[in-house]
Amino acid sequence: MKNLKALAVVVAIMMSSTLMAQTKIGYISVDNMVAIMPKTATLDSIIEQYQTDSIAPQFQQLMATYQWKDSTLRDTVGTPLNVRQQIEQELPTLRYQLQNWQAIVQQATEAKQNELLAPIYREVYEAIRAVAKEKGYTHVFNREALLVAPDGDDMIMAVAAKLKVTVPPQLRPGYKPPTGGQ
Repeated sequence: MKNLKALAVVVAIMMSSTLMAQTKIGYISVDNMVAIMPKTATLDSIIEQYQTDSIAPQFQQLMATYQWKDSTLRDTVGTPLNVRQQIEQELPTLRYQLQNWQAIVQQATEAKQNELLAPIYREVYEAIRAVAKEKGYTHVFNREALLVAPDGDDMIMAVAAKLKVTVPPQLRPGYKPPTGGQ
């Protein structure tokens, strides 16, 4: 019976070491990879153009509508009662939109940014999967999820090579910032 228990322990150790030998874990900062993609560099100008072409005219239209309805409401002589009642119901919504315009702009801008970033993230994730398969990684984590990780398992250089992107020195594994002592 003792030999059977010892054999079971040895088999368990051998199986776990075999499983460990088959596991290769890598990591990458997905956000850093997306940030250095060439397409990401153009997003600021696209977002700025979106705000100029789409959001600013919406604000101007909203303001003009509010001002028109407000002046129509004040014209008690020329505006029929039922029209004034309708406008009284609509004005609080318009006031709310004007008062919260910055939040509305922020939400619209974030939605547009997410829409523009989605294909870039997709491209990065596809490259990560391809590199993981080529290099035999069974698990790939986002770097920000790890407290300690060896430089050797940082996949940023391989993924950047796959995407034909240059990695700035500060994002390269093992980068040591210059010291201030002269």
